[in-house]
Amino acid sequence: MSKSIQLNELTLGVCYYPEHWPEAFWEDDFRRMREMNISVIRMAEFAWAMLEPEEGRFDFSFFQKVLDLAHNYGLTVIMGTPTATPPAWLTHKYPEVLNANVEGVLYRHGMRRHYNYSSPVYIELCSRIVRNMAYAYKDHPAVIGWQIDNELNCEMNVFYAEADHTAFREWLKQRYGSLDRLNQAWGTVFWSQTYTDWEQIYLTRPLVSSSPNPHLALDEKRFISANTISFAKLQADIIRELAPQHWITTNGMFGHLDSHELTDQALDFFSYDSYPQFSTIFPGDDEQPLKDRSWSMNLSIVRSVSPNFCVMEQQSGPGGWVDRIGMGSPRPGQIRLWTYQSVLHGADLLLYFRWRTATFGTEIYWHGINDYHNRPNRRVKEVAQVGGEFAKIGAAIAGTKYKAEVAILQDYDNIWDGELDSWHGALNWQSKLSWFKQLQYRHIPVDLVTLRPGTSLDDLTPYKVIVYPHAAIMTDETADLLSRYVEQGGQLFFGARTGYKNLDGHCKMDPFPGPVAGLCGITVEDFTLIKGSVAPAELKSEVLSLPAGATAAGFNEVLAISDEATEVIAEYASEYYAGSPAFTRRAYGQGHAWYFGAAFSEQVAGALIEKLGLTSPAADLVTSPAEVELGIRAADGKQYLFALNYSDKPVLVQLNQAAKDLLSEALMEHEVEMPPYGVLVLEILNS
Repeated sequence: MSKSIQLNELTLGVCYYPEHWPEAFWEDDFRRMREMNISVIRMAEFAWAMLEPEEGRFDFSFFQKVLDLAHNYGLTVIMGTPTATPPAWLTHKYPEVLNANVEGVLYRHGMRRHYNYSSPVYIELCSRIVRNMAYAYKDHPAVIGWQIDNELNCEMNVFYAEADHTAFREWLKQRYGSLDRLNQAWGTVFWSQTYTDWEQIYLTRPLVSSSPNPHLALDEKRFISANTISFAKLQADIIRELAPQHWITTNGMFGHLDSHELTDQALDFFSYDSYPQFSTIFPGDDEQPLKDRSWSMNLSIVRSVSPNFCVMEQQSGPGGWVDRIGMGSPRPGQIRLWTYQSVLHGADLLLYFRWRTATFGTEIYWHGINDYHNRPNRRVKEVAQVGGEFAKIGAAIAGTKYKAEVAILQDYDNIWDGELDSWHGALNWQSKLSWFKQLQYRHIPVDLVTLRPGTSLDDLTPYKVIVYPHAAIMTDETADLLSRYVEQGGQLFFGARTGYKNLDGHCKMDPFPGPVAGLCGITVEDFTLIKGSVAPAELKSEVLSLPAGATAAGFNEVLAISDEATEVIAEYASEYYAGSPAFTRRAYGQGHAWYFGAAFSEQVAGALIEKLGLTSPAADLVTSPAEVELGIRAADGKQYLFALNYSDKPVLVQLNQAAKDLLSEALMEHEVEMPPYGVLVLEILNS
């Protein structure tokens, strides 16, 4: 069961670092926050050296003073456990707590996140600081919740300290029970890798090439996730013991971490850090890239963990460290636009990063709402506008849910396996992006759903269409679940390289696509990787409206029909397999299983959306250009349509019936001009 934040109104906050500023600043800061309708601050997540300046000597007086003043101004506080930044005395005395690179070289003091989760010393010291901190602040009336650590697995999501190798062995003993089972799972008879003693086993180490045993590599990622969750749960358990009235979360969604399992085991809800301006330095090389709009995909994944969640850090200025990831200033209106992007996708609590730009340290160019000079600027004005709008619409929007009838399915095993395995991993990103873009530009909401061991048919039946493009690893249980989804009326889409691996990452000695071959009514009789001078075949179809020259990208599987209920949707039109089936559809029960022997391009995804007759749920209310994202949050018979203009130019939106804009409180009808980066939140009146 998904865990969501429980709020009665949209709530605005900001990340605050009182340790960076003279005490004389605090009162003015808090006064101005309240004037902007900011009611929550997060603090202390990087302050271990202040809380425990020497081993075993604790001083909680500084933040006690801040909490007292915040409470006087009606601010509530999220306390961050400070374990992302161990102090110098700790790493100097106990170097075994440090993380190491694959060659075993330690990452030294001077950054953040330079520790490992496995060191018994670090676990003990983290437990102690969290316990003492929770005890010190558990009864303060300003404190409402806790953030565990900060951005778990950010900066570095692999761990190769000696303590990690030791912990990995213990994890493997629990997972496999015997060396015989491990050797079988890892296929160690290949290249004489067989292990005869647990002490022979290590996480990835320097090799003669960059290609480790793929089954070890998959288990390494599973171990890192489990180890990270154990580290977070240790802290969460302490806080729940001492302060059961406070909620617990953590922020960020980073690699080699099952955020769903993390939330199940340790959190009350999940939080995310949203920085859409990264799109200016990583814009993508696809046509008509989504740019900052692509953060809607990230937020959709967050929504699969917690349908209503917190954005713990929302970009509020230009970003960058002293020497890298520098990015330009958000244009006027973009901070507000990105705020409502987060709200549309399920954020009910949103904190900007940060109140004021730091004047020292690595992040002196990671700008906040206020500049160094602390004088009014356009970012302050923009955030104040949002604060006023939250006061107007917050009670109506909070607790409502994003509505979608299309889902893109993914799972952690295939994501992690695909990081090393280029024969299926690269396909997944292409297909996911192609579908997401085409749905976005056609104003069709989509969920990104993570398939987990506990996923049930009830979790899938709300969706008319599910795309599960390249699930190389697939169990019989998953295949059965998906078959039942199709049988009850679902439209299910697979892509190339589906179903040919087991949970260990071994290739099955069954005809492709393995456990869903019967559901799809096909087998794969030939195939080729599309790479280098090997060109993708062209496609032809009498069923789909494909543009001339459309190709089968990434991988080409030549399909053979094995069931008379299977129909050919498209054929290859070039290469030695011209005329062979490339795309099929099989009726099963009330639905259809579709199989495409390639990665989905935007051309193919777009043609399928048209074939399925998918349309925007807002089509009766509004006609909008592609530059505008449309989405609906709804609950208890109330529906609210968000319209977000990502363009730097005005756009015209045609309202097909009159609607009230909650932000301006104006009745909108006929043709409405949205300014650059403009936002509408329309109440949909039931006719």
